[in-house]
Amino acid sequence: MTLQKKDAVEVFAAGEKGRGLRTTKEMQAGEVVFTEASFAAVVFDSLYLQVCHNCFRKQANPHRCAQCKFAHYCDRTCQRSAWEEHKLECAAIRQQGRAPSENVRLAARTLWRMQRHTSKVSDGQLTTLDLLEDHISDMAPEDLKDLKVDVQKFLEYWPRNSKQFGVEYISHIFGVIKCNGFTVSDQKGLQAVGVGIFPNLCLVNHDCWPNCTVILNHGNQTALDTALHSQRRIELRALGKIAEGEELTVSYVDFLNVSKDRQQLLKQQYYFHCKCEHCSKGIKDDLMMAVKEKDGKKPSAELVKEVTDFSVQALTKIEEARTTGNFHEVIKICHECLEKQEPVLADTHLYLLRVLRIASEVLSYLQIFQEAAEYARRMMEGYTKLYHPNNAQLGMATMRAGVIHWHAGLIEAGHGMICKAYAILMITHGPHHPMTKDLESMRTQTEMELRLFKENEHVYHSMREAVLSSKPIGGGKVQ
Repeated sequence: MTLQKKDAVEVFAAGEKGRGLRTTKEMQAGEVVFTEASFAAVVFDSLYLQVCHNCFRKQANPHRCAQCKFAHYCDRTCQRSAWEEHKLECAAIRQQGRAPSENVRLAARTLWRMQRHTSKVSDGQLTTLDLLEDHISDMAPEDLKDLKVDVQKFLEYWPRNSKQFGVEYISHIFGVIKCNGFTVSDQKGLQAVGVGIFPNLCLVNHDCWPNCTVILNHGNQTALDTALHSQRRIELRALGKIAEGEELTVSYVDFLNVSKDRQQLLKQQYYFHCKCEHCSKGIKDDLMMAVKEKDGKKPSAELVKEVTDFSVQALTKIEEARTTGNFHEVIKICHECLEKQEPVLADTHLYLLRVLRIASEVLSYLQIFQEAAEYARRMMEGYTKLYHPNNAQLGMATMRAGVIHWHAGLIEAGHGMICKAYAILMITHGPHHPMTKDLESMRTQTEMELRLFKENEHVYHSMREAVLSSKPIGGGKVQ
């Protein structure tokens, strides 16, 4: 049964999954299925001093709200643009003397928005927050305990002169936030900086091998006239050809986990058991846990268990060392772990890929680019065999690997990876996203360097070394 329509999509009854969205026309890879502005969104507690509370861009020296001294903005232009959304929040923070947690702030912003516009803010909104699932009846005792704490904190924060809501309805809003809150990224899409509610997006069901991806496109916040500012909005983009009438899906979790682990994550966070084709059939599970064969023989089960157990312990130690900033210890443990893994685990094994990823990132941070590039290359070989070819995370990983190769002076491999990343992000992010534009600039630069490299390798490397050492070519002698 079709319920409502918006542009190229319609709501339909998706069986035991509840409601879902499907297309009303054929879609091509990279096509924007729909866009949606946030109903409400807040910056994470941990980043409130570093991120604009209006456009969610990271800022070195943001402008602080002089009244509540909590909200921060790019400048007065962003502050004026945010005032309608912030003014009730500002008064509540001043009244309480401090800002509550991000969950409480998001619930309050959501209810203030509903007071202003009701629970449906535009004709394009396909559902109301009242109709979204809160899964309170499915929550574990620990989750219910946290929910009660949030509700109590909300009641302490909510102004007496605002419309009052019952505990049951407030609990429903917190349940909706827990199950449907969408992570909001910074302007580059590299770091999660907040969380928001997007009602139409909430209707898109999960699949571990989806036909769509979601990105945040901040639009243009530079115009002096705030009326010209784009609202923070998500774009649902097609990853490949989608037939008319086909259900639209996105992945709620990273694909790089075996089926049972993905199912467990989804059950814990979203309260459903995933029955998608990849989970039901365990597709690619064998690759993710694959071992090496030598002369047609596999290592013994005992040896595989020994190496996997060692890997689990090593990854825990790596994370501890990384958290404390002991990066040389991270590399030491990675080397020890890889020495154990390489004779036994295949190049697509998840534990091997996790160690390769961390090693390449930390070595790059330490500017040991040659070794970082080798680990990044091996990591990308595994990723390519596991991820969907147009997966956004594959695109970002390919970009990082390309940059590492570029910094290592491996211009041919670096340029090739950057071109592959650009092709993926043209689909997942589109041509106007800041990351795609950055990649376009990198692609142009590496293409120029590659041309020089092919013309004269010696001159290319001499110029590169001069730039890296900040010394003029020829050792500084006057010619």
